[in-house]
Amino acid sequence: MTENAQQQPPAPDSELPTQYAPADVEGPLYERWVERGYFEADAKSDKPPYTIVIPPPNVTGSLHLGHAFEHTLIDALTRRKRMQGYETLWQPGMDHAGIATQNVVERELGKEGKSRHDLGREAFVERVWQWKGESGGQISGQMRRLGDGVAWSRERFTMDEGLSQAVQTIFKRLYDDELIYRAERIINWCPRCLTAISDIEVEYQDDDGELVSLKYGDGDDSVVVATTRAETMLGDTAVAVHPEDERYKHLVGKLIRLPLTDRSIPVVADEHVDPEFGTGAVKVTPAHDPNDFEIGQRHDLPSITVMDEHAVITVHGPFQGMDRLEARSAIVAALRAEGRIVAEKRPYVHSVGHCSRCKTTIEPRLSMQWWVKVGPLAKAAGDAVREGKVKIHPQEMEKRYFDWVDNLHDWCISRQLWWGHRIPVWYGPNGEVVCVGPDDEAPTGEGWHQDTDVLDTWFSSGLWPFSTLGWPEQTESLAKFYPNSVLVTGYDILFFWVARMMMFGLYAMDGTPPFHTIALHGMVRDQFGKKMSKSFGNAVNPLDWMDKYGSDALRFTLARGANPGVDVPIGEDWVQGSRNFANKIWNATRFALMNGATVEGELPDASRMSATDRWILSRLNSVVAEVDAYYEDFQFAKLSDALFHFAWDEVFDWYVELSKTTFQAGGEPAEVSKRVLGEVLDVTLKLLHPVVPFVTETLWTTLTGGESLVIADWPQDSGFRDQAAEREIESLQSVITEVRRFRADQGLQPGQRVPARLTLDGTALAPHEAAIRQLLRLQPEGENFTATATLPVAGAEVALDLSGTIDVAAERKRLAKDLAAAEKEKAQATAKLGNEAFLAKAPENVVDKIRTRLSKAEEDIARITAQLEKLPPA
Repeated sequence: MTENAQQQPPAPDSELPTQYAPADVEGPLYERWVERGYFEADAKSDKPPYTIVIPPPNVTGSLHLGHAFEHTLIDALTRRKRMQGYETLWQPGMDHAGIATQNVVERELGKEGKSRHDLGREAFVERVWQWKGESGGQISGQMRRLGDGVAWSRERFTMDEGLSQAVQTIFKRLYDDELIYRAERIINWCPRCLTAISDIEVEYQDDDGELVSLKYGDGDDSVVVATTRAETMLGDTAVAVHPEDERYKHLVGKLIRLPLTDRSIPVVADEHVDPEFGTGAVKVTPAHDPNDFEIGQRHDLPSITVMDEHAVITVHGPFQGMDRLEARSAIVAALRAEGRIVAEKRPYVHSVGHCSRCKTTIEPRLSMQWWVKVGPLAKAAGDAVREGKVKIHPQEMEKRYFDWVDNLHDWCISRQLWWGHRIPVWYGPNGEVVCVGPDDEAPTGEGWHQDTDVLDTWFSSGLWPFSTLGWPEQTESLAKFYPNSVLVTGYDILFFWVARMMMFGLYAMDGTPPFHTIALHGMVRDQFGKKMSKSFGNAVNPLDWMDKYGSDALRFTLARGANPGVDVPIGEDWVQGSRNFANKIWNATRFALMNGATVEGELPDASRMSATDRWILSRLNSVVAEVDAYYEDFQFAKLSDALFHFAWDEVFDWYVELSKTTFQAGGEPAEVSKRVLGEVLDVTLKLLHPVVPFVTETLWTTLTGGESLVIADWPQDSGFRDQAAEREIESLQSVITEVRRFRADQGLQPGQRVPARLTLDGTALAPHEAAIRQLLRLQPEGENFTATATLPVAGAEVALDLSGTIDVAAERKRLAKDLAAAEKEKAQATAKLGNEAFLAKAPENVVDKIRTRLSKAEEDIARITAQLEKLPPA
């Protein structure tokens, strides 16, 4: 007996409205799931664990299509595992998003005519907490709209007390192990946000700039360098050339005059310089360029900072106090006046980094910051994948992962913000430096003060797989649910978030990686494959589509486009198509219930079933096995497509239609088919539930009387296969499909009845004559029957009398006209493709279109000729 189906459900027409209205169903249904605790995870359970963390969205964020896509995939995985009997934890939470959140609150203060400095640090942080309580985290409600089955009682925030303790603990351990240090290095600096920012917070775009070639030195002791940032020349401390470049060997080791200054700078030989690029000589500004900084380190060059944190020039009188862009123009003008400009190129399009939060052009800047020494941590992260402890899916993404972790630079973790985890280091009056762990007392007394910086947001989110489970405490949840079973995330943050979780997880958890599998997906794009952006005018609010078509429709569309590691195109038409699928499921299930489909009692023995019953059960078990295999391989698009075609094509369009004749005839065959139909619907709704949870839950509980699909058993392949029945029904489908096509070709209306003689004796189709006649609207042949068209199909023969249904002469005339047009099209296409001069000049896409026209014309000629041959004489 089907699980949770001990009693016959109420009459379906009183349970199911005639139309499915998602807005009436989804909200109340989701709250019922939450109230019943279906999504909660019990650390004391003896069930095997299945754990996934949510990539924590920013507290400032709202649900976008990328979230909806990723959450749909995670929800599908966890719902299936829950149905399979796992103790399933989908861990929710949010990231404090230091720079983004601080910017939001600062903008609010700006409306009041205040800045954070007017409040002071403590009051400002209190104001941020107030904002979070009142306005932050709206995405949580939007996740409920989508149907996310997360354990809400376990929701965490990266600034929670427990997670803050985890941050302080791992900082202290890394510091004590000499894996965290403070040093002056080049960082990405935002002059607007006044903080260092991580690589992932830098967005690169092509900007119009200028490329200026400058002459340093005079006469034979001169060299030409090119730059897009002329203002930085004030901080040049060398010119570098390649050691093997014969043009400059006489200059290496000499001093040349730096224009506009009273300084001379050396010419150094460094293999970093590409002698084939430009003049083969580069200006070296160690304080304002990461590559130049490395050259400076190798040659012991001084680093001269020429801009303050606001990107205002701080040196050399005439330009002091100017903004960097203002100074750029003034310096170029001054160099031009000295005759130092060799060439100028405007506009010069080049890639420029911008702050992702405020869009300000970032400034590479030498700054004293805190760093993680990533060498040993990154090696462990790489080895975990190489040794098979962690699998990356799809496997071809491994190369990108190794390219990243094997070449990691030390990580700048300090940010000049007030909102975030403050660095737990105190400085004493005599130069003392003390790192304080969560169980340590911070030093007090005159002259002691804490570091003013906070940690990069990625530092705390890198602890997410274990800090959310109570680490550093050895909790039951940590023992039960760590490591995570799988991490589902976009390939675009493979380097930033995934690598950090791998490094920290292996370090903090004694070599145990944070997850067994990393399943990478692509980015959501519009239906033409273009990146979605407000500036492109193609950005979509998923809530609008959910309002219009229902959450199931959006989820199914996203899952159906989800091939591993590949970007996902999506358009509104596709969501509308998925809404139609949800309606199809609803209407077909409602029809089946009204016609007696049931899950009551044991499934009848195959010997009592018709070939149609055995066929659909054979196909059902094949689909169960197919869907399971696709889930294990994270092939969401393939499993969704398989379910779509099975449900729509085989169950609703064929089995339900073929069963109508059986239901009408009544008797034992009808009772058997009603039970089989109930079984098929039961299993199909279960298979669909992880991707489209709302409509399936409503239909399944009505069909079975069960409590909820969320806690129902996942279907298993019983092993039942009947190849003979499958071949028989394939033959039946061929007959019906072929005759329907012929009827359509002759212009017959779908409901128009036609006299026919069926010759089915000796074939497997003999038991199906009633179904064939009903589905094809074929009348008995009658006394005056004349076979005007005969269709041999699948070993059988269908003879039709069309004499009273169509005007044969008119139909022949119409088809002859279509045939002449197709032959003319073929002749024209053939002539063009046979013209060598045309082929030599025409673009490839034009030639391809003509080939397509020829192929289409040939298909039309064959089709129309076949139709003419089947027509009776006029």
